[in-house]
Amino acid sequence: MRRRDFVTLSAGLLAAPALLTGRRAWATTASANEPVDVELALAVDVSRSVDAEEQELQFRGYAAAFRDQRLVDGISRGAIGSIAVSFFTWSDWNVQELLVPWMRIDGAASAERFASAIDEAPRRTHLYTSISAAIDYAATLFGQGYEGTRQVVDISGDGVNNSGRPLAEARAAALDRGIVLNGLAVLDRTPPPSQFAALNPPLDEYYRDQVIGGPGAFLMVAEGFDAFENAVRRKIIREIAMNPPPGPLVERAFA
Repeated sequence: MRRRDFVTLSAGLLAAPALLTGRRAWATTASANEPVDVELALAVDVSRSVDAEEQELQFRGYAAAFRDQRLVDGISRGAIGSIAVSFFTWSDWNVQELLVPWMRIDGAASAERFASAIDEAPRRTHLYTSISAAIDYAATLFGQGYEGTRQVVDISGDGVNNSGRPLAEARAAALDRGIVLNGLAVLDRTPPPSQFAALNPPLDEYYRDQVIGGPGAFLMVAEGFDAFENAVRRKIIREIAMNPPPGPLVERAFA
């Protein structure tokens, strides 16, 4: 059963006078979350490979995306006409910081409030890159005030998993819960020396093969941090589409 159908069913149960007390309490709890088209958790890499300028480009890119009328129009075309979005940063296995808690976005005014909250959020840098812990943390955020027909994690980063539990375990656990994992891989404009680069696959291939997953999952590749704003805008517009048309598994954005 789809989440939105579940919420509708719960509301119907609340209206039935002959329900048992325990069943009525269950329906009340289930319908407490407000229905939205998508619950979208934005997960932003702030490990040491992301310098201050690059971190600022990420934050500004997300804020600019929510000020784009094309994104607002996309939200309004959904079956419900609203989405819920949260924004957190991640780095080491034990470092995740929820900078913007869940906000309902249903038009230009609420989108601007979300963008302004990103503008005002603190910028902090940490050490390692734990994509697995970011996925685990994102999974705990869903169902807190909103009930989307889809639950999507948007993971942006510029490195491979080097902290926390194996990425495959976290990915599998999220997919088992029906969470969709999309990726935004940022190709570094100053790649590491070849002897280090040979230790890991190209980042776009790594995100494609080991990070993203779930129905309709896709990867957006930003060709450098200067391309981040264009990449994130295109990515979120595609993510919020109610019935997204089949698209490429991997898209690329340039500055």
